[in-house]
Amino acid sequence: MPVSATSPLLPEAPGEAPAFLSLHASLRSLVRRPPLTVPPDASVRETLRRLDGAGEDAAVVVDPVAGLPLGIVTLRDVLHRIALADADLEGPVAGIMTGGLVTLPARASLHQGAVLLARRGMHHLVLLEEDGRLGGVVTQTDLYGFPAARSAELVAAIAASADLATLADAAAGVRQLAAKLLSEGVGAEALCQYISALNDLVTLRAIDLVADGFELPYVPWCWLVFGSEGRLEQTLATDQDNGLIFAAPGGADAAEVEKLRQAFLPFARAVNQALDACGFPLCPGNIMAGNPAWCLSLAEWQDTFGRWMVATGPEALLNSTIFFDFRPLYGQEELADRLRDWLLTHVHVNAGFLRAMTLEALSCEPPLGFWRDFSFESNKDYPHTLDLKLQGVRPFVDAARINALAHGIGATNTAERLRAAAPALGMPVEEAAALVEALFHIQRLRLKRQLSGGAAPNRVDPDQLHDLDRHILREAFKQGRNLQQRLKTAYGI
Repeated sequence: MPVSATSPLLPEAPGEAPAFLSLHASLRSLVRRPPLTVPPDASVRETLRRLDGAGEDAAVVVDPVAGLPLGIVTLRDVLHRIALADADLEGPVAGIMTGGLVTLPARASLHQGAVLLARRGMHHLVLLEEDGRLGGVVTQTDLYGFPAARSAELVAAIAASADLATLADAAAGVRQLAAKLLSEGVGAEALCQYISALNDLVTLRAIDLVADGFELPYVPWCWLVFGSEGRLEQTLATDQDNGLIFAAPGGADAAEVEKLRQAFLPFARAVNQALDACGFPLCPGNIMAGNPAWCLSLAEWQDTFGRWMVATGPEALLNSTIFFDFRPLYGQEELADRLRDWLLTHVHVNAGFLRAMTLEALSCEPPLGFWRDFSFESNKDYPHTLDLKLQGVRPFVDAARINALAHGIGATNTAERLRAAAPALGMPVEEAAALVEALFHIQRLRLKRQLSGGAAPNRVDPDQLHDLDRHILREAFKQGRNLQQRLKTAYGI
């Protein structure tokens, strides 16, 4: 089943600080009290009394011996199955519960939970511990918070889109609301995740709409996203970076694998065109699932990644910076998990490749001058400007990726990678926090530039910045330089 994205975590009101909790936090972090549970043989009347007494709107029906959740009863069920259907109040609650629960592991992310609720139109999500026992219940309110009303209309519009024209309108609404939130002072980390999350919903709905017109092979497959989308770091100006992974049956030869690819390609190209219509331009480098090079079986993806780690040439290194930030979006996530496990196992011991990645990363330094605040490129088209993407954000992204790969960290988001790698690097918590703050100060300036329009949405003339923004930008670049210095030390450069 598809899982991924939307964002809770919007500001309470204009001017207030966002009540932000990372979309990468676990769903368990939202569970504030044990859920109300009842055994399957409890009467409907007793269940209602317990709901009323606890002030809850749902009870989980749990096997009293095994501790496994069997179903859920909500106040909505009460209305439809008791009041309207004249159910027997003395009968067992198992007779009116909703069975076939849609669940997620308690360790799953807020990102996954929010999208699952949005796509299924559900109000409650049951969480499971590793042993299958009940881990808690989270609701739409838990995930979206009170400000949900500000995005609920958009989420509903995306989910209800019956055609691409309607979906394109909803996608435009996402960008409009994101611009509004930026103008109201929402933090860059929250805003990037918000944009990426709602864009995920748009992509998921686009795939749903397109898939209705194709008869796809009966093999597991998954839509992958790369680059900034894979890192949940999309901004207001973004194109497509995606691919498709499928499972070839055991013993399938090259011809059979090619036959599966050819069956998926028309569908993948149709999705690419649909996303283009929704405001996500086709990738100039053709890094899209509709390209046969990026519509591969699991074994082919592993072989491709393996070749890059051996070749370590410029093209291989460039590809690794894009494709190694992959994230599953639609379909069988297990395929992506298997690919990630394979990658982390193989790259972890490949010091030569990691060193080559480091040398490439160090070729792009923060634009700090010796005598003046900043150094400038010889760019005739945009003189006296700084590239906030390549010179500002990239040093953080590249260093975080290398450290994550080196230490077996599966996260793709840059901030999460920095936080997760800090203990292995002997980095104090305060230093990791400063790196994250620096990264998102640069991202905030990027977003502001993109909002203002213009031909160079990632460039800024520092002389046009407020003195405080200019000073903080210089300090942010210093943090990027410090992060690169750590890489130099680690790899003896």
